[in-house]
Amino acid sequence: MKAFILRWNRVSLVKRIVAGIILGVILALSVPKAAGIAIFGSLFVSALKAVAPILVLLLVMSAIASHKKGRQTNMKAILGLYGLSTFMAGLIAVGASFIFPVSLSLVANTADITPPAGIVEVLKNLLLQVVDNPVNALINANYVGILAWGILLGVALKGASDNTKSLLTHFSDAVSQIVKWVIQFAPFGIMGLVFDTVTTNGLASLLDYGKLLLVLIGCMLFIALVVNPLIVYLNIRQNPYPLVLSCLKESGITAFFTRSSAANIPINMRLCEKLKLNPDTYSVSIPLGATINMAGAAVTISVLTLAAVHTLGIQVDFGTALILSVLSAVSAAGASGVAGGSLLLIPLACSLFGISNDLAMQVVGVGFIIGVLQDSFETALNSSSDVLFTATAEYAKKRKEGKQTIASA
Repeated sequence: MKAFILRWNRVSLVKRIVAGIILGVILALSVPKAAGIAIFGSLFVSALKAVAPILVLLLVMSAIASHKKGRQTNMKAILGLYGLSTFMAGLIAVGASFIFPVSLSLVANTADITPPAGIVEVLKNLLLQVVDNPVNALINANYVGILAWGILLGVALKGASDNTKSLLTHFSDAVSQIVKWVIQFAPFGIMGLVFDTVTTNGLASLLDYGKLLLVLIGCMLFIALVVNPLIVYLNIRQNPYPLVLSCLKESGITAFFTRSSAANIPINMRLCEKLKLNPDTYSVSIPLGATINMAGAAVTISVLTLAAVHTLGIQVDFGTALILSVLSAVSAAGASGVAGGSLLLIPLACSLFGISNDLAMQVVGVGFIIGVLQDSFETALNSSSDVLFTATAEYAKKRKEGKQTIASA
């Protein structure tokens, strides 16, 4: 058994995950009533969600407390890349919705769902998360609050003794090791998630919304494979696709099935470590990205809002379309990092066109129907680009420093 485990661990994690996907589909088609298989997926996602909050808190505290003067991070550049990508996603989604207009049959039950009343409420909720009780933030996986407390405690501990800082580092390393153990079970977790998705939803229920899904997924793939690589190239001046594909392969695949940016934080942390990025930077940029880097959410908000607009025959001018791009980007930054979080912001965008809340909530219902694919692609784009832009900022900085060294020589 020990020899088998050693051989198993030597196989690439991505290859093991692909094997898990194939096995999940085979089991779903051959023994669909074996509901117990789905528990592997639930356990895996729950384990990731359990370890992620404490991992973020300890990593941020340790990185900031141990940070030495003169050692720079790239947070300004990363935030700029997050914002640019999210805005471009909203803009492209708006353009695609006019080129390929989609109409909907607005019939859905959303009586139990309460969307935010406006952009002020979204931003207010975001600010309230910053001052959340630290225990409550950990329990509810409020990463904005966890980041805020991690930064404050890290700054407060800057003057602590070396022994205290060493203890923080040891705790951080210990939780990181637990994350590595959890990730080793990813193939079994993915198998359970695939089994549950295929047996519960199937694909027949999605056929009525095929055109809508094509526009949504097409936009997200265009962002992932064209726009983001272009942004990366403009920063590092090298072929961006090795880095882009690495992030999609090692982060995007897992995010696709967990459908939670929060649950994918440990996966992204591990990938950053593998890419040898600066822990002072990625310990903050990755959990922050899980909260505000939401290109996929901007696509979802724009496409579904304009589907409602086309359904009702509302005329949209260029200025309003541009405002929608900005609104969807800002709203996306306030979207929850859990499955379906972006859908609740659709009524906010619909209000820009005077669409009633009742009709907007029917669009949200359509979003939940197609969520099995829409949310999976959205999360894969959101989460994988957290690592992509963190790495891009660091590589761009090294390139700039290299040019300065050559110039001074």
